[in-house]
Amino acid sequence: MASVFGTLRPGAHATRATRGWLATFGVAAAVLATTANAQPNPDPRVGLKAGLWDAAEASWNLKVLSETKPTEKFVGSTNSDLAFTGNYVIQGSYNGYQIWDISNPSKPTIKIANYCPASQSDVSVYQNLLFVSSEGTAGRIDCGAEGVKEAVSDARLRGIRIFDITDIAHPKNVANVQTCRGSHTHTVLVDPKDKDNVYVYVSGSAPVRPSAELPGCVAATPDKDPNSALFRIEVIKVPLAHPEQAAIVSSPRIFNDLTKPASHGETPEDVAAGAKAAAEARAKGMYTAVIFGVERVVPPQMTKTWLDSIAKARGGSDVTAADSAALRTALPGIIAKLTGEAPGDSHGPRPGPTQCHDITVYPAIGYAGGACEGYGLLLDIKDPAHPVRIAAVSDSNFSYWHSATFNNDGTKVLFSDEWGGGGAPKCRATDPHQWGADALFTIDKGQMKFQGYYKMSAPQTDKENCVAHNGSLIPIPGRDVMVQAWYQGGISVFDWTDAAHAKEIAFFDRGPVDSTHMAMGGSWSVYWYNGVIVSSEIARGLDMFELAPSEYLSQNEIDAAKSVKLDHLNVQDQPKFVWPASFALSRAYLDQLERGHGQSAEKIAAARAGLDAAEKLSGKARADALAKLATQLHGDARSATDAPKAHTLAFSVGDLAKATK
Repeated sequence: MASVFGTLRPGAHATRATRGWLATFGVAAAVLATTANAQPNPDPRVGLKAGLWDAAEASWNLKVLSETKPTEKFVGSTNSDLAFTGNYVIQGSYNGYQIWDISNPSKPTIKIANYCPASQSDVSVYQNLLFVSSEGTAGRIDCGAEGVKEAVSDARLRGIRIFDITDIAHPKNVANVQTCRGSHTHTVLVDPKDKDNVYVYVSGSAPVRPSAELPGCVAATPDKDPNSALFRIEVIKVPLAHPEQAAIVSSPRIFNDLTKPASHGETPEDVAAGAKAAAEARAKGMYTAVIFGVERVVPPQMTKTWLDSIAKARGGSDVTAADSAALRTALPGIIAKLTGEAPGDSHGPRPGPTQCHDITVYPAIGYAGGACEGYGLLLDIKDPAHPVRIAAVSDSNFSYWHSATFNNDGTKVLFSDEWGGGGAPKCRATDPHQWGADALFTIDKGQMKFQGYYKMSAPQTDKENCVAHNGSLIPIPGRDVMVQAWYQGGISVFDWTDAAHAKEIAFFDRGPVDSTHMAMGGSWSVYWYNGVIVSSEIARGLDMFELAPSEYLSQNEIDAAKSVKLDHLNVQDQPKFVWPASFALSRAYLDQLERGHGQSAEKIAAARAGLDAAEKLSGKARADALAKLATQLHGDARSATDAPKAHTLAFSVGDLAKATK
């Protein structure tokens, strides 16, 4: 019994398996999940039972609303990013995309499952248009499942698909914009000064495709050919009235003059594991190569392509032993070129990143955050077709700058590090806490200043891919609170108002997909949207959650967050949250003053009483009472320990008075 009850700690919900076990003894799990909210210790995320559909679960300060399996053709594929419009969530997948109706978050229903294989099918939406990324060589214009086997083919789609979803149950492909490196991710920028167009920033990290397939694609570096497809992003302009006219309008070289930054190597455990796996693979005749300091097994589909090319070059049709030997000799150089590790012709510093992984634009402040492999960039996007780099930061603790998130007032930016590429266990007890984490910066006069790191704190097993991934702000007024995916590390909600001391305040996690070997799974993306938290589970489908009140987050703060309503959301086109005047908003500020000891207990109690009394009134009487209370609160704020927050409270009450009239 000790092992079962050991996973139940104050504030942590019982796992499903445990709830069922306890029920056989007539014990209600709700009794054991006490109302105390201190960080659970020991952490219930450690040691959860594995399973694809029946893994044990642990949650703290989050309520699970639903867990929905993928539709038939999407089971076994990788679910990727999310976008939202109205009551729908669009979930990308390597098999296409699914559109779910989340009007009832406790029971999402499928609206359409559009089978259209491509990697990685990142999605964005604006008005009646859906944008989908395609980067791999197998993606077809006609969405066929057979892929593309030819080295050069006019059937291949690498770039951005655009669908008209006016009839959301019957999407219509209205345009395809081909790019030289495909689209690993993309960002839709809605420029507040341009109502007729949207702009799409394309980040493609694949090798440059042949010019015979897409004219104008140049793989040489810019010093050898100024038309190089390297060291740039693509900007697509999409006329909203005529999306079929979408086209690339610029290719900004935002990486100019950046040099390769210092970075850490791999842990001793990873080096040893790589050597063991490589030795076993070589004994079976497979190919291995040193990639970023670790010997790794080269995927068979890659080596087959190279072997076929070698055979074809000598005029043969079958691969011979000599072809295999030639590939083994050439492989180190091939891999070095693919990873950017090949030495240049000069003896000077190696160049920096040739592409961004992801870009988050924040039109309200005129900035974008570029997570660009070896750097975090700050971009000026006031001219949306011509973004300009104004600052760049690097960090030797970071391996792969993956994504960016601004706080609501634009004074901070967070970058995530996808150490291991998302397919490796990087949250083990032996992994450094500042590797595979978030780096938090303040922004002042266009420059970024490092403040601290944040990493999900529960050690995961070596069978769980785990590292920092996609997340979004939650509109808690007056605070910087974020929910973030960590693959099989689950999801974590944390407060980074104090960027030097970010603190976890809620979480959800499952056990590994498989206890015997590494199997991909976990949360790819988790975003807040109109009062709920939605997670794209790589292997298991769609998860939905709701925040629960705790000592770290009051019901009033949650209610104020729920008052923010969006008609659509692409997290990479970050919206500025604006809170409507409400009693919940004012009470949320009061709760924060109390939690932070920002004002005396007597004045807080008096303010609460004043709000309660005003709420019982109506019309002019309520407005007059609130206006009088606002004046009183401004006076009280002068002696408050946290005067800015106390004045914010007073302003919110004044706004509520005006809204009442």
